Formats: sequence, structure tokens, C-alpha cells
Amino acid sequence: MPVDNLFPSIRIVLVETTHPGNIGAAARAMKNMGLTRLVLVNPGDFPHDKAIWRAASAADVVHEATVVETLDEAIAGCHLVLGTSARDRRIPWPMLEPRACGEKVIAEHSKGAEVAIIFGRESRGLKNEELQKCHYHVNIPTGEAYSSLNLAMAVQVLCYEILQASLAGKLADTQWDMEYASTDAVENLFDHLEQTLVQVEFHDPDNPRQLLTRLRRMFNRIRMDQMEVNIMRGFLTAINKLGKPQRD
Repeated sequence: MPVDNLFPSIRIVLVETTHPGNIGAAARAMKNMGLTRLVLVNPGDFPHDKAIWRAASAADVVHEATVVETLDEAIAGCHLVLGTSARDRRIPWPMLEPRACGEKVIAEHSKGAEVAIIFGRESRGLKNEELQKCHYHVNIPTGEAYSSLNLAMAVQVLCYEILQASLAGKLADTQWDMEYASTDAVENLFDHLEQTLVQVEFHDPDNPRQLLTRLRRMFNRIRMDQMEVNIMRGFLTAINKLGKPQRD
């Protein structure tokens, strides 16, 4: 039986979940709020009966979950990627509170954009390089006495805000004249940019410092559309040609 998905373009991504019960609990939290598209990145123990048992009436979400090996596969084709983070980073990233996250996600969903919300490992969350693939980070405020949230609790909070934003009909963004670039297109741009920076000797791979991280943050903050990515790729290609030796 097909699952009833109110938000077909929104995927919940769980990265390297250790305990199968947490997968089931997260699936239950999702379905409570009308989300059913679950993607698992390299889960530690799956499939497993505990995932089905903890899912209760959301066993269909678990059964239809997509399992991939890498985060890049999980967010392929996405136009908006958000990563949950419980701590400050050395290089600050654009942040959203849960309510603003829900409004942003619904604004994108209403335009047909593919959206991914990423949750990290139970013990240590998402790695820096994984968070750098996100346009925004999302932090769920907690009391100071005990700030640790169970994975399913975190999923429940954000899925709740998505549903509430949908019911309220809130649109966080104005209409845009061009579709936002997909994660695949942006990653190809980053690769092209790095190669070009090396070519013009602006970037030393043996002493990278924080150059590429800061550039990635800048472009993610801008939220490039597909035309802007094409313009940048054309600009970089022109630079590449200038660096080639001239033939006689």
C-alpha cells in the first residue's frame, strides 16, 4: 500500500544511525506530521525488526525508506539542504530556528523544490564536511540543564514546524524567476572553482587554510539559481582557456 505523503518533495535524511530503534521512532515522528520520505545513509544495523517495532503504525515509512552509502547520494537533486547542528562552528554558517526552518521548507516545497533535512549520528551529529554541504544549519534550543535531544525527538520538532507552517500557509520567500540550482550542479561548480583557483595559483592544495570552506559558505548563503551557476561555470571556463598555452 502506498504511503500518504503530504510533502513528497521533502526528504528526511538520517546519517549513519547506530540503533535501528531510532530509525523506527524517527519514522513514527515523521508520519505523525505527514512526512514519509525517509533516506538512510549507511545505517549501522538495517533492516531490523526493532525499526519496525518502534515505528508502530509508521512501518510503511520504514519499509519504503531509501538506503544509500553516501550523503551526496542522499541529497542528490536537492535545491535546499538543511543540516541539524547542536554546537557552534569555527566558521559560522547561516542558522535557522525550528520555526523559521519550517517556513523556509514549506516556501520551497510550495514551488516544487526538492528539500533535504539532515540529521547526524546519535553520538556526534554531523561532521564539518557534511554540514558544509548545507545551505542552512538548524539548531533546536533546549534548556541548559540537559541539552541532549534524542534523534526521534529532533525529527519530531522539525517535522512539527513543517506541518504548522503548511497549515498556516506561510511563505518565507518571494517568487523567483529561475529554479534554484540543484546540489549536483553546485558541487560541480565547487569542483570547477577549486581547479581554477589552483590553475591561477590563488589556492595551494598543500596549504588550503579555510579558503574553500569560506567560498562554499558564501555561495551556499547566496542560494544560486541554475542560471547563476551556468554563468559562473562559463566565467571559470573562460579563465581556464586563458591559462592554456597558445598554439603557433
